[in-house]
Parts: sequence; C-alpha cells; structure tokens
Amino acid sequence: MTTIHIVGAGLAGLAAAVRLQAGGRAVALYESALQAGGRCRSFHDSTLGRTLDNGSHLVLSGNRALLGYADRIGGLGRLEEIRPAAFPFLDLRDGREWCLRPGGLWLVDPARRVPGSRPADYLRALKAVFARPNATVAEVLSRDGALYERLWKPLVVSALNGDPSRVSARLFGAVLRETLLRGESSCRPVIARDGLSAAFVEPALRRLEESGAPIRLGTRVDGLTVEGGRVRSLSAGGSPVPVTDGDTVLLALPPWAAERLLPGLTVPNAGEAIVNAHFRLDRPAALKGGLPFLGLIGGTAEWLFARGDMVSVTVSAADALADRPAEEVAGILWRDVARALGTADAIPSYRIIKEKRATFDQSPAEAARRPGPVTALPNLFLAGDWTDTGLPATLEGAVRSGERAAAAILAGNQAGRRAAPTRRASDSRTL
Repeated sequence: MTTIHIVGAGLAGLAAAVRLQAGGRAVALYESALQAGGRCRSFHDSTLGRTLDNGSHLVLSGNRALLGYADRIGGLGRLEEIRPAAFPFLDLRDGREWCLRPGGLWLVDPARRVPGSRPADYLRALKAVFARPNATVAEVLSRDGALYERLWKPLVVSALNGDPSRVSARLFGAVLRETLLRGESSCRPVIARDGLSAAFVEPALRRLEESGAPIRLGTRVDGLTVEGGRVRSLSAGGSPVPVTDGDTVLLALPPWAAERLLPGLTVPNAGEAIVNAHFRLDRPAALKGGLPFLGLIGGTAEWLFARGDMVSVTVSAADALADRPAEEVAGILWRDVARALGTADAIPSYRIIKEKRATFDQSPAEAARRPGPVTALPNLFLAGDWTDTGLPATLEGAVRSGERAAAAILAGNQAGRRAAPTRRASDSRTL
C-alpha cells in the first residue's frame, strides 16, 4: 500500500491524517517535538503541579471544521458548549462590566450590547465582510465610539494577532461571517474542560495508532530529495525514508519550516508574538459573570480563563511584552488579573509562555502570499493555518487546511487548484 508521509503533527497534520486514513490511505507522521499538537497542546507543569494549555484558545460553535474533527476522533465529549452565547467583559480602567449576548433581537436590547453602542454601529461591521483585498480593518471600521474600543479592536487583535491598522479586513470579515453573522447558534463559546490535548490531540493519536499508523515523535525531517520533478525521499532524524511511486508527502509545518525544506516556496512572513501567563491560586477562581472566561479591556491582558485554581491570560500582538523578562511579564499581567478577581493577593506561582512567530503576519500584503495545498511537485502538498484557507491563523483554519490538503490528495489530481510556486527541480537535488 502506498503511504502518505505527513511532516508535522500539529492540528493541521492530525486533521489531514484522520481524513486520509478514513479515506483508506496509509499514513505515517513525523514530528520534531516530543509531543503532538503544535500550538494546540497541553502539558504538565511540574512547578505549578497542573496541566496547562500551551496557549488559550476561545473556540466557538461556529468553528464547524474543528468541532467536526473533534467529533470524528471521539473528543467531542471533552468539550462543553455554553448556551446561550454570552461574552462577559470588564473594563479595567473604570470597572464597568457588561455581557455581550448575541441572538434574536439582541441589537435592540441595550443590556445585551456593549455599553454606549447603537444597533447601527454593529451593522457597519458588514464593511469588513465585503472589504477590498488590500484593506485593513481600521480602514473599513470607524475607530470612533465605544463599540470599536470595547469590542472590535480587542476581537481583531486576538483573532488576527495584530493591530487593526495593519491586519486584513477580509480575514476579520471571515470571522464575522462564520460566527456573529450566523446567529447565536454559531457564537456559543466551547470550553475544553480537561485541556486542549484531551479534546483535540490525544483522541486523534489513539485513533491513528489503533489503525496502525506509525507516529514518530521527536523526529525532525531535515531534508527532501527531489529527482525528476518528484520527492523521492525524506531525511527523518538523519535517516533516509524512501518515497516510492504512489507515495505522497504532506508538509504540515509552520511557514518558515516548510520554506526551509522547500527553498523558493512563497510563504507569508511571521507575525508578532503571543504571550500566555498561567497563575496558580490558593483557591478556585471565580470570575465576574460566572463564566469560565472574561474579556479584559483597557489593560495589558486581553482574555482571562479560569479552570479550578488556575487562571490564565493571553496577550496577542505582544512583541514588546515578549522581549521583557518573565518575572516582569508576570508582574504586569498579575496586576490585571488581580483587579479582575478583586484581590490584593501577592503574585502567586506562575508560568510564562512566549510564542514568538506565533502566527503568520495577517496583513493584506502577507495574506496574499498564502499558498494553496498543491505545490509544483505532484507528490508534495502543504497544510497549516498559514495556507490559503480564507480564515485567520486559528484552530479552525488549521483543521480546514489539513482537510483541504487531504481532499486534494484523495482526489488524485490538481485540476483547478492554485499551485504554490517553487524553484524548478533539477534532475537530482536535496532540499
């Protein structure tokens, strides 16, 4: 049987592997890290004595590809959907609280909107859905008023990891189109009760292993050999792995790693860092609004998540913060957390995680550089949230990219698909 060699066991690679295996194809996975999941993983922190998510992700019920993937691998039971949709916020500058509750006639109810906003303000967000390709969010949405400062700007920064003045309006419009504009049923927060790995990674690995798929963790693929315009072998952990006739290679890697293996590949540049902080309290955390997360306005921290005695915060577009020492970062973020919790406690034990190059640069110019799943080599395909999914770099985009690549491989042809440009292969070369 021919084999699909999947390089990278993040969410894109796992989603592709599950889809390909369901399509009757044999798969083999190679992952340089000792743990699968990429940016969507959990790990045990010995200092805090708790299992932490590498980064905090707010999943919504409108993330149909992600939740469909969780259902197929048996991870859906590890997720909890909050009904009806509700998004509590706290403005750290003046202590004002509110809860956004989309659905039904919510726009005519001031208690369900952002304070100081009007129904017409929300309708203006449609400009992002129909924005021209080179438009930024700030160019299409009015930056005046409470709605921009208390909703649109924080949503844009967290979803696109960049300031509204420089990130793509179309990508933000895609988020609105698949969630808020589809109504309350697509806006419900979905919480991974036991962590991201328990819902999205471990069930996939079990499914693949039970079907006999080899999964080589801690194995870096550091080269591809191309002969006659096809990939003929890959170097995995320093050892050659033949790619026989009929075999296929799928690179489900970050863009800079894919470019290293395939020189000349057109990829978007890296975006800004994301910083996550985890604090262990001496008691279970109770957030304002009674939900397990809270949006923070006017501080450094953006989203606060609670699970038992652990609270976690995330900061996107965080290059400046990521350059500071961990203890300084912890102090800055704990001040926001303490105000949100209404406590004067000293900073507790913490863990700071800095993800530099966390996403691709989601400006209009860089978004235009995103390749599709097909390359100029007929047995080499691409996946990753940085490929052209039409969505920002999210868990939903990662799953969608893996499934699109799998569909292209299963289709067995490249008709009508956009190839990612690479250098012309010589008769024989190693990348």
